[in-house]
Amino acid sequence: MNGQGMNPPISGATTWSPSARIVAVVVTHKRRELLAESLKVLCAQTRPIDHLIVVDNANEADVGELVREQDIESTYLGSEHNLGGAGGFALGILHALTQGADWIWLADDDGRPEGPDVLEKLMDCARRHRLAEVSPVVCDIDEPDRLAFPLRRGLVWRRHRSELGDDDFLPGIASLFNGALLSAEAIDRIGVPDLRLFVRGDEVEIHRRLVRSGIPFGTCLQTAYLHPNGSAEFKPILGGRMHTQYPDDPVKRYFTYRNRGYLMSQPGMRKLLPQEWARFSWFFLVQQKDPAGLAEWLRLRRLGRREQFDKP
Repeated sequence: MNGQGMNPPISGATTWSPSARIVAVVVTHKRRELLAESLKVLCAQTRPIDHLIVVDNANEADVGELVREQDIESTYLGSEHNLGGAGGFALGILHALTQGADWIWLADDDGRPEGPDVLEKLMDCARRHRLAEVSPVVCDIDEPDRLAFPLRRGLVWRRHRSELGDDDFLPGIASLFNGALLSAEAIDRIGVPDLRLFVRGDEVEIHRRLVRSGIPFGTCLQTAYLHPNGSAEFKPILGGRMHTQYPDDPVKRYFTYRNRGYLMSQPGMRKLLPQEWARFSWFFLVQQKDPAGLAEWLRLRRLGRREQFDKP
């Protein structure tokens, strides 16, 4: 369910016009070489972006130089304070709106569009389905037919692009910040990412707001965004019928579990709590035989539920 019909549809006229102003927002942190590869494709689209904004959470001079070298109108926002992915996208989105953006194209620094016609296909899909947000399929950068993150449809997990079906559009499902295209009207309704989340869970939070807003959104199956494979974090349980997220890095684990504790306390997410408890209890107690791991998960999710957003 994507909540369509709960609110009036988006107004449209300029939104899907060929002359709509599209601003790309990229957030980066100490990954200049990867950023350069991403910008090379972003700035060579058959439907050109009208402006490029790069938010640099490390405020590195050579990154600013790289942005200014692009053959496109651009803005470099170097931050002395690390805003994280959530804060970086919030800053970039707000800056794009001040520049009159009709659409904002979001991208991380370690991924890139699969080719030069991704933006054109996303806009065409948005126009045909009258969407306020549209995302590409997010695929493994090293194996493009494999999904970068497993996608569950009902009780079945899809791991390959070819398993998503023959339709051109998947309603009510979207991966954010990896090539997602949002209209300015969508941003007006759902807001910008929450700075407090820093990293991890910010995409889930924006997706939650999209669902509750009632605006039409989804995934265009005709195009893709390439991203490093993130499926290693999703550990299979119950013979692969379910998965539990367990990042190997303790810092990523801190943000993942703390932020998820906050998210699971929000409207629209609470119905998932019984499943959440069952999955993590099984993973830590039965599969891993790690009661200390379960205790840590409980501690971190309690921090999030209480909105205690300290850094580790």
